[in-house]
Amino acid sequence: MDLALVAQVLNRRAALARSERLRPDQIAERRARQVRGLREFALSRSSFYTRFHEGLERAPLADLPILTKADLMAHFDQVVTDPRVTRSALTAHLARLAEEGGDPGRAWRGRWWAAATAGSTGEPAVLAWNRGEWATVLASYARAMRWADVPLGPTHPLRLAIVSSLVPSHQSAVVGATSRAPFVETLRLDARTPLADLADSLNHFQPRVLVGYASALRALATAQLDGRLDITPQTVMSASEVLSSATADVLTAAWGRLPFDVYAATETAGIASTCSVGARHLYDDLLIVEPVDADDRPVPPGTPSARTLVTVLFNRTVPLIRYALSDRVTPVAEPCTCGLPFARIGPVGGRAEDTLAGVGGLAGFDPEVLRPVIEAFPVARWQVGAHDDALEVLLVVERPFDTSRMVDRLNRVLPPGAGRHSHVGHTWRRV
Repeated sequence: MDLALVAQVLNRRAALARSERLRPDQIAERRARQVRGLREFALSRSSFYTRFHEGLERAPLADLPILTKADLMAHFDQVVTDPRVTRSALTAHLARLAEEGGDPGRAWRGRWWAAATAGSTGEPAVLAWNRGEWATVLASYARAMRWADVPLGPTHPLRLAIVSSLVPSHQSAVVGATSRAPFVETLRLDARTPLADLADSLNHFQPRVLVGYASALRALATAQLDGRLDITPQTVMSASEVLSSATADVLTAAWGRLPFDVYAATETAGIASTCSVGARHLYDDLLIVEPVDADDRPVPPGTPSARTLVTVLFNRTVPLIRYALSDRVTPVAEPCTCGLPFARIGPVGGRAEDTLAGVGGLAGFDPEVLRPVIEAFPVARWQVGAHDDALEVLLVVERPFDTSRMVDRLNRVLPPGAGRHSHVGHTWRRV
């Protein structure tokens, strides 16, 4: 247990709470200073940014070039601002953790915490954070807890269960391993564990807060509803996967309260989460989010983006300035009644890489439009693919049901030409 890190996290969490009491214009002024400081630091310490932003040193942020994951990894050793942090050394460290085990919460070389993206978009990335930066990462996740009205601190002990990944290179595993504190009792469970075993562990532990992937939480909620799980969490939080309204309804039915949703990425840590009234607010004091269209122009409120650009204001070890995430987000113009001064976004959509090409002659088809239909049925897992110029929907169901009703509803939401005669296959498995 790193008590010095715990103290830093608590101090950083308190500072974030204070920033939530600022006016939007004060936040904008602070962000402008933070961006200037970040850019000056990157230009003075990173040979990559010296070249990448050459001639643009005084240009507005929106005029700077976009950093892709491929750019980051191809030039990683030039992007970083500390020569002791190299791609090969980080990769070797994470590989050793995976092969030999060990504590992912222990600082690499006593100085940095490291994690890798899952590579679900086709290109994994490695990241590193120094002590102060990692304290901010942890504080960003603690903010989601506070917005969910979960008291946390020496006078408010917490029983926290996390159902996610135990792969030591995954950020959720590193966060879980470094979240240990005298007042936080944590149970970390692998989302791939058989449901019966998960239920046994949770029934014994009786968490006050339950955090997990949306798909894992839905399976647990189904078990709660049919009596195989018997827990009474004060708060349920979904993270790392799209939380559909249908899944949120199942979770609400199981535990009597609407789940809180956390939007995060390995590269950024917390990006947004839901407030006390269920609206998603960006963490405007930690990063700048730019939802853009296919031509990288800002999208207006109410319009889903083609991708999302992020500038992480607190990270200096691996500066990320206008870094491209493939997530689709929708800016929201209406203010929120909760009083937070931060901008809002709607539900987070899927990634650009999830788009299917060539379905029914369409240039691209986003399977996310099917989610509300599919998850309105008792479905535990689902997958959409293209087969013989049509869509194929594969399901793992919680209980048998007549899939013809689903096919009829799917055909109503499919755009013209997108496989009106698509096949829906399902496997019955008690989850």
